[in-house]
Amino acid sequence: MNLPTLEVADIFRAFGDSFIDSSRSHVAWLHLKVMRAIERCRTAALGGHRDHCPGCSQDLGISYNSCRNRHCPKCQAMARNQWTARRIADLVPLGYFHVVFTVPHQLSALMLQNKRLLYALLFRASAETLMQVAANPRHLGAEIGFLGVLHTWGQTLEHHPHVHYVVPEGGFSPDRSAWIRPKYRFFLPVKVLSRVFRGKFIDALTVLYRRGKLEFHGSLKPLREPRAFGEFLRTLYGQDWVVYAKKPFGGPEHVLHYLSRYTHRVAISNHRLIGMEDGRVTFRWKDYAHGNKKRKMTLTAHEFIRRFLLHVLPRGFVRIRHFGWMANRHRAQSAATCRALLQTDSGKIAPPVPSSVSSTRRCPHCGGPVVIVERFTGRQLRRLRSELNAVTNSG
Repeated sequence: MNLPTLEVADIFRAFGDSFIDSSRSHVAWLHLKVMRAIERCRTAALGGHRDHCPGCSQDLGISYNSCRNRHCPKCQAMARNQWTARRIADLVPLGYFHVVFTVPHQLSALMLQNKRLLYALLFRASAETLMQVAANPRHLGAEIGFLGVLHTWGQTLEHHPHVHYVVPEGGFSPDRSAWIRPKYRFFLPVKVLSRVFRGKFIDALTVLYRRGKLEFHGSLKPLREPRAFGEFLRTLYGQDWVVYAKKPFGGPEHVLHYLSRYTHRVAISNHRLIGMEDGRVTFRWKDYAHGNKKRKMTLTAHEFIRRFLLHVLPRGFVRIRHFGWMANRHRAQSAATCRALLQTDSGKIAPPVPSSVSSTRRCPHCGGPVVIVERFTGRQLRRLRSELNAVTNSG
């Protein structure tokens, strides 16, 4: 893939300071930390390292260090590859379903003011819904396991919180003596999932309100009053909540491909940026409501930055989570049990497909692993650059 001609870092460098000056009341220290990290990513400010390939003895020169911030568009490839490589042992030889839980737009502002609480609630309510409906013998009657990824954005960078779940096809019988296959083409009935999800989320939201855990600022201040909050809850009950189930995709090799490109996304990639001119930024977006049609959108640089920062997660918030039998403490043992049951059922089941995703850098000449032979601080790089410039000028 060709290098992008424009990066989010370029927009921050050009307009970040003026955005901060005009929005001081809305910019938190975490926003500033993310902006500065992205601006400095892979520049001399963060230092660097000299790479070498032992396989073909190529000196690959000096590379600048990455900021490793999870919101940075340039820093996700290595983190994604390392994470995906660790997931190989968890895979089972089944098809996988993709289920998406989305909250109504009316909750957006409240969730932005209570990110840590309500993003966690979104995870909890949706995960409990999947496990409860799956455990019902009318629908599946099984103990399921699944992986969830929180996304908070839509294609135009507006706030759109939703959770994507990847679910193996079926689950354990109550006594774990058999593997139960799904009865429905889309795993579980989405209308049932929607109703249960809505009830669980609103009930838990009500508890948070009664305990005084929720914050209400700006236009949401009237919701501090019980009557206003009760009316707000009635509007949420009065509409269908969106739960979407996609057709199952293939086995381990397909889910690895899915995970390797999906779990570590950020709000917008640099490759979607088209141009920056006269204080405005243009980017590509996909219109899902009209047949995935590709469109362009132009925003002021300040509005682009504002939308990007909407998706900064609270410090330490875990956006990739495992549930059911895939929970961290017993995932490996449960996966082994699942494979054993499938082996018994069908005679011969292929083992998990090895990942082609590497967790290390590869040499562009021979494809072998690259090693770091020397490291530099930012000060050392600046001194080295000054020495090189002096030699060049003297020549």
